[in-house]
Amino acid sequence: MNAAAAASVTELPPVVEPAADLTAAEVERYSRHIIIPEIGAIGQRRLKNARVLVVGAGGLGSPVLLYLAAAGVGTLGIIDDDIVDLSNLQRQVIHGVTDVGRSKLESARSAVAELNPLVDVRLHHARLDSANALALFADYDLIVDGSDNFATRYLVNDAAALLGKPYVWGSIYRFDGQVSVFWEKHGPTYRDLYPDAPPAGSVPSCGEGGVFGMLCGAVGAMMVSEAVKLITGVGRTLLGRVLLFNALTASWREVQIASDPAGTPITELVDYELFCGTSPGPDADAEHGLTVRELAALLDARARGERDFDLIDVREPGEHEIVRIPGSRLIPQGRFVAGEALSNLPLDRDIVLYCKAGARSAEVLADLRRQGYSQVKHVPGGVLAWVKEIDPSLPLY
Repeated sequence: MNAAAAASVTELPPVVEPAADLTAAEVERYSRHIIIPEIGAIGQRRLKNARVLVVGAGGLGSPVLLYLAAAGVGTLGIIDDDIVDLSNLQRQVIHGVTDVGRSKLESARSAVAELNPLVDVRLHHARLDSANALALFADYDLIVDGSDNFATRYLVNDAAALLGKPYVWGSIYRFDGQVSVFWEKHGPTYRDLYPDAPPAGSVPSCGEGGVFGMLCGAVGAMMVSEAVKLITGVGRTLLGRVLLFNALTASWREVQIASDPAGTPITELVDYELFCGTSPGPDADAEHGLTVRELAALLDARARGERDFDLIDVREPGEHEIVRIPGSRLIPQGRFVAGEALSNLPLDRDIVLYCKAGARSAEVLADLRRQGYSQVKHVPGGVLAWVKEIDPSLPLY
């Protein structure tokens, strides 16, 4: 993309009309914005009139929600179906110790109300899917995607494109973060950046690979900066560019992207789990799954010499160090993807796979069965179910 083309896709109109005059209390609260010439009272009135939906109240959603509320966005929608657990607090700064076990939506609403009671917070206790995305997005001016999986990211992209709405996207993994803006009628979409989903299991989630907690703040703040620019119509947005941040080297760089003229038009929502290869099929666990209690009985039988099988942990080495099911050996999923693990696994031997919660072990199981392994099962609940049901003295993560 040349410089002229890059400039043309980033000169965007404000996505929100200004609200009526600010109250005296609002002028005082937002005065540090209002005195900035590029924002001014009219920009603050646009923020007051804005309706922004944040997808996820987790690592990225936490700073995004706090800074949008502090900036004076009038209506904040939040969609999430999770509860707060102790492992969230390393990076999800909108939640606290007293929120553990509480709905993330309720926890986030309390934090926003404490910071800025002028914000109208709307809670959507659901998992975003093809059935609810269009109706949900239709009520908002702008979407901010803080999701942590590819299926949701493609869904957000396609729903926003069908409705003609802009959205801000961010992602984090270990020390690396990415931020961009997508708006189909003015420039490229997420599908121009990633036309095809990566093979299932090839990119671990943050829960599987880890994330540098402070990275969420850096990337989340940049996402809010882009959202505020879109709302107020100031500055040059990241539409047509992806900003890349490496916290380990403290370095920022950007890459340019453009709409693919040969790309397939987005005309409808699809099955995004199937598109991303993350849907194991309805009978996978019923046919090839073991409960942790069944596994415990098998391990006892193996200890008595009555059964013989391999128990394989397909997680990463750092996860295996934190907690493991006794009697297992580590073969990370990546070695199966690369084909390096098969030489150590005879076709005629019983194999039981497990991971953190069952997703990765299901993927490895499906791959092994495609390659002729008929005596393989997995533990759908993973090591988390083992800790909860068999040995609560072990740590969760």
